[in-house]
Amino acid sequence: MDVQYVNPFISATVHVLKTMAHTDVTPGKPYLKKDKVAKGDVSSLIGLTGDVSGTISVSFPEKSILSIVSAMFGEAVQTLNDEIGDAVGEIANMISGQARQALEDMGRPLQAAIPSVIMGRGHQITHITTHPVVAIPFQTNNGGFTIEVSFEK
Repeated sequence: MDVQYVNPFISATVHVLKTMAHTDVTPGKPYLKKDKVAKGDVSSLIGLTGDVSGTISVSFPEKSILSIVSAMFGEAVQTLNDEIGDAVGEIANMISGQARQALEDMGRPLQAAIPSVIMGRGHQITHITTHPVVAIPFQTNNGGFTIEVSFEK
């Protein structure tokens, strides 16, 4: 997969969490994902179509997403619930939107589907593709999370 498709998602992730949740995030080294097990307890998956088709997912462990959503809401959130799922879907949507804008500026317009949210320990994320899935780990002061991106022509 061309790095030009991955970098906008990294930049968008850093920007969205900084502006919406006042959370500094540091991207780690991208790697090829070999399995379908999510790297978190709550995930959102969005399909993308256009010149290329693909998917983006974001997966948060419980501790990390509770901290992020608490910062977004301005009040402590203690447990995973439907509001957390909605927030993860919205975070994924915002990341996708900003990344898609950057890709459109590079001449690669994409449209996004409605985010799907999956909750529960050990859940799986299936990117419907025969192409590699690139996972990018991120770190915050209260834990990490992972973005996954896959594109094919």
